[in-house]
Amino acid sequence: MRDSTIKKVSEKTAPKGAMGQTYLVSGKHLAMRLWRNEAPQADEPPSRRDYETVGYVIAGRAELNLEGQTIHLAPGDSWLVPAHAEHRYRIVEPFTAVEATAPPAQVHGRDEIRSR
Repeated sequence: MRDSTIKKVSEKTAPKGAMGQTYLVSGKHLAMRLWRNEAPQADEPPSRRDYETVGYVIAGRAELNLEGQTIHLAPGDSWLVPAHAEHRYRIVEPFTAVEATAPPAQVHGRDEIRSR
């Protein structure tokens, strides 16, 4: 049976997550979220997630420490965090980015704040 689901989500009315993310449209296997004007911060503790993340920087700068490597993110850059990889972000300048997660981060408590 073919899936004919159509969804539209407006950022203005989209649900917000505990970490400041805005949950945009999601399907059964993939979801989008937006981080808008995230403030600079000190290093957060590393975490591991049960989902894969790809992202694209719209504005600002951040550092992604991924399995011991530091990746500098700037406007126009995209990145990948594999599922279960130890990682942490440090926002250097007010940061706006869009991410896609597979499976959807907000389902089954996958996106709850937790560290290692």
